[in-house]
Amino acid sequence: MTRTGIFGGSFNPVHFGHVRLAQALVERKWVDEVWLMVSPQNPLKAQADLADEHVRLELARLAVADVSGVGASDFEFQLPRPSYTWRTLERLEEAFPDRSFTLIMGADNWRIFPQWRRSEDILFRYSIIVYPRGGSAVDELALPPNVRLFHAPLFPWSSTVIRSRIRQGESISGMVPPAVAKAIAQKRLYGYCRKEV
Repeated sequence: MTRTGIFGGSFNPVHFGHVRLAQALVERKWVDEVWLMVSPQNPLKAQADLADEHVRLELARLAVADVSGVGASDFEFQLPRPSYTWRTLERLEEAFPDRSFTLIMGADNWRIFPQWRRSEDILFRYSIIVYPRGGSAVDELALPPNVRLFHAPLFPWSSTVIRSRIRQGESISGMVPPAVAKAIAQKRLYGYCRKEV
């Protein structure tokens, strides 16, 4: 079976941290492929400043267009909202019986994982990969057997920081793939006001 990593998120916008993490997981053979699962509505996040889901999907697809083994998916767009991960995983299993699914999440989400809907069911049925996030330490020795810590480098920015820089007219070069920066400028997303990409 193809080992598919599900990397869910708002990707508002997608950035190099997302892309390089997914790429590293494939290159190091922790999974065979990674799907960036663009969430139309995260039940644990405020919706303010959230770009349209189809725009965020377009940016994610631009970001991974040339990255082997990594794709962007709109699978959750067809599911009831808000987007609960347990429901997504169940539906993915039904739709793709030739794949086994692994959930990819940041240490910040692992810290609040017990708040997720049916978190115990997810933990019982699926393997989970946790990656480092600043300010959220993970005790690797205390992780359940089916949860592994992926020692990926920390990136010093987030989608929130990128949106703030865009609103202030500051450069986001080096933070997002060039195709994503170009699309943000062309569509005037996130309050874009710079004269140059």
